[in-house]
Amino acid sequence: MKGFLAYLWIILGSLLYSVGLNAFIAGNNLAEGGFVGIALLLYYKLHILTGVTFFVTNIPVLFIGWRFFGKAFIAKTIVGVVAVSAFTVLTAHFAQPVHDRLLAALYGGVICGGGLGIIFRSGGTTGGVDVLARIARHFWGFSMGRIMFASDVVVIAVVALVLGKETAMYSLVALFVASRVIDYVIEGVSSSRAAMIISEQAVQIADRIHADMGRGTTFLQGQGGFTGESKQVIYCVVARDEIVRLQQLVRSVDEDAFVVLNDVYDVLGEGFSR
Repeated sequence: MKGFLAYLWIILGSLLYSVGLNAFIAGNNLAEGGFVGIALLLYYKLHILTGVTFFVTNIPVLFIGWRFFGKAFIAKTIVGVVAVSAFTVLTAHFAQPVHDRLLAALYGGVICGGGLGIIFRSGGTTGGVDVLARIARHFWGFSMGRIMFASDVVVIAVVALVLGKETAMYSLVALFVASRVIDYVIEGVSSSRAAMIISEQAVQIADRIHADMGRGTTFLQGQGGFTGESKQVIYCVVARDEIVRLQQLVRSVDEDAFVVLNDVYDVLGEGFSR
């Protein structure tokens, strides 16, 4: 996403994240990882507003990110940090206490993950450990995923000491659910399958796919590892509800064909999303 629309999505994602954070995470005394987790701990113990702590702790991080990566990189991060900080303060009264804390963790994980996924998909971040992890990767080659995971582990460990092991476990559930939802938002929920078909009758199979299913195909050149013979490999993408039809079509032409199916995400082009 580019331009104004990307910033608008970052703001909307920040609003959704803040509502989930206050309504179900903070509203049920759960915690988060990273800088938000630290802000929540200070809120529970010292009654400092989560948004205020989150913004203040991000100021040096934003300055460091600007020095190392420049204005272009940090602009969307600043919007994300400011929006999350402001909306977290404005929605502080949105608490929705739930009798079952597991449900609170699930609701919080889904809503927060959806908000973060929108922010990340729009090219923004919420600052904090994300920026520090990018710096560590840039200068020392450290894995961003490992750094962010390690920071979450440290914060959750502190949560276990301060708020109890039960709260820490429910918080981990919320973190896990949020991470999965983020992946779905960024990558898309798979509704398509990619097929690779190896057959001695590749041309005939491709012609049937074109005529009977209205799907395009691509020929890839392959070579048998055992026989050393050259082979044509058909590559095509079909909707999930067309998988059985494709398998039947291939078998009707060549019962010995080798077919591999994989989930694919965000398919763009004719017959799919544009």
